[in-house]
Amino acid sequence: MAGQPDLRRADLVTMLADLAGRPAHEVGDRIGSMELAWLVHLVEQRHDRHLDLTDEQLAGIRTVDDALAVFRTSLTTAADG
Repeated sequence: MAGQPDLRRADLVTMLADLAGRPAHEVGDRIGSMELAWLVHLVEQRHDRHLDLTDEQLAGIRTVDDALAVFRTSLTTAADG
């Protein structure tokens, strides 16, 4: 099995800060649909992989921590299979 993907909460917060044009410390924990789409796009680019996320996975992402858990699972699964 592959190791944990190189993706941290701070990475996602920085990506959201860049999208909003504000400092990372001003980024809230909640994620809207546009922010989620942006994160998926950037994580796919950064890791050169397609995140094959289900509707249930996407619907379950409401916070930065939710996104981190789903992305790490998807990246690990992609690397293993």
